[in-house]
Amino acid sequence: MTGLIPAPRRAVAGSGEVRLTRHSRLYADTAAEGVAHWLSAALRQATGLPLREGRELDDAGGDGIGLRLDPGLGPEEYRLVSDRNGVLVEGGDAAGVFWGAQTLRQLLGPDAFRRAPLGRDRAWTVPYLTIEDAPRFRWRGLMLDVARHFMPKEGVLRYLDLMAAHKLNVFHFHLTDDQGWRVEIERYPRLTGIGSWRTRTKTGHRASPLWQDKPHGGYYTQDDIREIVAYAAERHITVVPEIDVPGHSQAAIAAYPELGNTDVIDTTALSVWDTWGINPNVLAPTDNTLRFYEGVFEEVLGLFPSRFVHIGGDECPKDQWRRSESAQARIRELGLADEDQLQSWFIGHFDTWLAERGRRLIGWDEILEGGLAEGAAVSSWRGYAGGIAAARAGHDVVMCPEQHVYLDHRQDPGPEEPVPIGWVRTLEDVYRFEPVPPELTPEEARHVLGTQANLWTEVMEDHARVDYQAFPRLAAFAEVAWSALPAPAERDFAGFQRRMTAHYRRLDALGVAYRPPTGPLPWQQRPGVLGRPKDGPPPHP
Repeated sequence: MTGLIPAPRRAVAGSGEVRLTRHSRLYADTAAEGVAHWLSAALRQATGLPLREGRELDDAGGDGIGLRLDPGLGPEEYRLVSDRNGVLVEGGDAAGVFWGAQTLRQLLGPDAFRRAPLGRDRAWTVPYLTIEDAPRFRWRGLMLDVARHFMPKEGVLRYLDLMAAHKLNVFHFHLTDDQGWRVEIERYPRLTGIGSWRTRTKTGHRASPLWQDKPHGGYYTQDDIREIVAYAAERHITVVPEIDVPGHSQAAIAAYPELGNTDVIDTTALSVWDTWGINPNVLAPTDNTLRFYEGVFEEVLGLFPSRFVHIGGDECPKDQWRRSESAQARIRELGLADEDQLQSWFIGHFDTWLAERGRRLIGWDEILEGGLAEGAAVSSWRGYAGGIAAARAGHDVVMCPEQHVYLDHRQDPGPEEPVPIGWVRTLEDVYRFEPVPPELTPEEARHVLGTQANLWTEVMEDHARVDYQAFPRLAAFAEVAWSALPAPAERDFAGFQRRMTAHYRRLDALGVAYRPPTGPLPWQQRPGVLGRPKDGPPPHP
C-alpha cells in the first residue's frame, strides 16, 4: 500500500488479504461496464486469470472484484474497500471507478502491468484496506509535441496508457509547427502531402553542427485520430488538439504559400523547417488565411470532441507584419494600435468562431498581449506571471511554467546528461512544484483549472528519448496534480522516493526507458551532441 503513486487522500490498512484465483469473478453495474472491460482485459493478460463476469460481488465467495457507481461521491472520486467480501471499487462517476481500478492494479504488484503472464505460479493478492481518494485538479495534463519529431500512432496509444496509469486525464496533442504538420485535413491535402515531412533534421540544439541527412516525417490519418480519441476516452482522458496560429506555421506555409506574407518574402521558396528556434515566417492576417484555418478547424472539431481547442499563439515575431503593406492596411482598417493588437484580433476571431460552435479557445500566455477575448483560457508557460494576470482578469488557467514542468529540460547538471536543455529540473524539483501561485486570492485561484507537464521533442527523436525525459519526473508531477500535498517545502520527498522503489518496478514492467536514480545508462548518453543548458536556478516570475 505504501508504494501507491499518486498518493491517495486517505488509506487505512486492515488485517488480511483478498486472493484472486481462477474462480474469481468481476462484477460491474451498467455505468461501470466500460471500466470492467478495460480492467478485465488488463488483468487477464497480466495474470492469466479468466475473471469471469459475476452477477453480484459476493457471488465469488470473497475473492471477486466489484465495480459500481456511488452517487454520494463526487466527480472522479473513488472508494476502494478490500475485505472478506472481496474488492469493491465505487466511484462518483465512471472516471472515478476507473481511477480506483488503476489503484487496484498497483496494489496487485508490478507484474500486474505486464502484457502476458510470466509463466510461473504466483498468488495475486490485495491487502485488506480502505482507500478514499479524489483529485486536487480537474485538469491533469501532459503535452506531447509530435511536430518536431513524429511519434507513430502506437507510441501515442502507449503514452495514453502511461498517462492513465498515473491518473492524468488531459492529453494536449501538439500537432502542427514549423517542422511538420501531423493531422490529415481532407480539404487541404498538401498540408500532409508536403507539410508532414522535412528533408533533414538538426541533431541537438540549433547551434549544433550535426545533421541527420535523411527525410523525417509522418502524420495521422483522420481514422488514426478517431482511434486515438476513442482509446483515450476509454481511459477517461480528454484529447485537446493544438493547431498553431499565427506563428510556428512554416510547414503550413510551405504547403500553401499564399498563407504567408507574400508581399514581404517569396513564400514559394519556403520548405518545412529543418532546425529549431523561433521562426520569422508567420501567417498573413488576411481573409484568405482566416477562411483557410476555419476549414482546418471545421475538420478538427469533427475529430476531437474536447470542449477546449488549443490555437498556440506563442512566439509570433511581428517583423514581417511591420514590413507588410497588407498587414499594415489591416491594422489601419481595424483601427488597431499595433502589431500586438493585430495578433489579438487574429486570436479573437477564432475565439468567437469556436465559441459559436460550442468550443473554448485556449492558447499560450502570449495571447494575453494586446488583450484577450472573453471566455478564452490560458496555458501559462513563461512562468507564473501570465497565469496570475489571466486569473485576475477572470480567465481560466492551466499552469505549466517552463521553469518547473518543461520535461525536456535536463534532469541533472552532470556532463553525462544527454543533450542538456534549459535549467536543471530534478525529480525533487518537480515534486515540489506548486501549481497555484500564492499571490492569487481564493476567488482568483478558482480559475486555475489545473496543471500540465510539457514534452517538447526537438532533441527527442524516438519514444526511448521521450521516456527518458518524462520519467520518473512525470510520476512526481502526477502526484502534484492529483494528491492533496502540503506546501512545497513541507512535502515528504524522502517518502516519495521510497514509494518510487516500487514504482520503478512498475515502469520496468511497462517497458519505460526512464532515467535511473543513479544517472543515465551508457546507451542513454549522447556525448558530443550540443544542447542549450541554462545555469543557476530558474527565475520565479
